Amino acid sequence: MTSAPEARTVLIVDDDSTFRERLCRAFRDRGFEACSAPDGAAALALAQRESPEYAVVDLRMPGLGGIELVKALKAIDSATKIVVLTGYGSIATAVEAVRQGATHYLTKPADLDDILAALARDEAAVAPPAVPGEVASLARVEWEHINRVLVECEGNISQAARVLGLHRRSLQRKLAKHPVRR
Repeated sequence: MTSAPEARTVLIVDDDSTFRERLCRAFRDRGFEACSAPDGAAALALAQRESPEYAVVDLRMPGLGGIELVKALKAIDSATKIVVLTGYGSIATAVEAVRQGATHYLTKPADLDDILAALARDEAAVAPPAVPGEVASLARVEWEHINRVLVECEGNISQAARVLGLHRRSLQRKLAKHPVRR
């Protein structure tokens, strides 16, 4: 008698309960054993009990942020493949997430097919190829620089504002705007 193959395990971590539960349900419909957590602390508790094969982590959450969670999940099990999701994508945070161990980085809205494709990619193919001749706009470069400094300041808005030579409220207004494409 042969035993049934074990279901692939996935951990969904997002502070948006509706999104988290829908994504969890979609993974279960595809044959995954899915569990979810509303924040980084709860996710770490789940991962320490039974390390998941895959994790989908929101970048911005109260408490332990997504990049710190990626690092902690990788410390628990280096084989865990992690996709970071965010509504506020930037090259700086994408690079930092991958540097800490994420397999891929996607901006919301991302559907289950996008996430599964990202989890299936080879780690060598994480970085998108450079597009020759494409020049980023000044607004986009500013957005990238601000986010790079914010990552270096570990998300501390006041410290990032001091480094950038901006008033804290001015920096918050700039961060509230969505980045300009291209």
